[in-house]
Amino acid sequence: MKDILTAPWMVEMIRTPTNMYDHGWDERNGGNISLLLDEADVAEYLDPAQVLRTIPTGFEAPALEGKYFLVTGTGKYFKNVQYAPEVNLGLVRLTERGTQAELLWGYEDGGKFTSEFPAHMMSHVARLRVDPANRVVMHCHPANLLAMTYVHDLDERAFTRTLWQMCTECIVVFPDGVNVLPWMLCGTNEIGEATAEKMETARLVVWAQHGIYGAGKDLDETFGLIETAEKAAEIYMKIAHLPRVNTITDAQMHLLEQRFGVRGRDGYLD
Repeated sequence: MKDILTAPWMVEMIRTPTNMYDHGWDERNGGNISLLLDEADVAEYLDPAQVLRTIPTGFEAPALEGKYFLVTGTGKYFKNVQYAPEVNLGLVRLTERGTQAELLWGYEDGGKFTSEFPAHMMSHVARLRVDPANRVVMHCHPANLLAMTYVHDLDERAFTRTLWQMCTECIVVFPDGVNVLPWMLCGTNEIGEATAEKMETARLVVWAQHGIYGAGKDLDETFGLIETAEKAAEIYMKIAHLPRVNTITDAQMHLLEQRFGVRGRDGYLD
């Protein structure tokens, strides 16, 4: 077997939380990532038949039966992933209609997957229905997006339009817009179900006064998606108290749609 720490997907799974921590998005043990893998990806590096232990998931997800996920651990600090990936990450396979997770590698200190595991898995189900290429779900606490939820209308159209107006690239990067949930208790099936419903129409879901969920085809794309929205929120927070003399107009955003072959969410542009 090859060394699992040399697997390209493992290398990126170590780099990404390190980068997220360096951006200030994941203080302490805040934030979590899950990456969907194929059995062929895994089989080069470990024996799928060798199950270390089984962990109940606390929910049911029949659509994910037999699926493999590399997931950050509960209570783990993103800054430590690069130093001890085998403790801070775990590779699991879902069985019994998604109610059980077989640990195949990682969580060597006896830990388990993030407390937001239900929200991640439900979001994976939702995004796979929309786009089978979506394999990553990422949650973090970017300061400006979080701050924006205190001072901006949480209406999804209004929230999206404000972000689109802050940076020329925004409508190109997330033409499906940003969905928003009001404050809810984290780590529950209820917030997982609500997030999954929002994921059916957008790859970004803001949790008001908490953070954001993003989904994408790989770690780079998902990181970039959140990074772009956070940059727009930073600009908004810098100018929100000032009179706006200029903006990106709807007519200009229609030009961007034409230039880059995207279409903004229906009804969000005039």
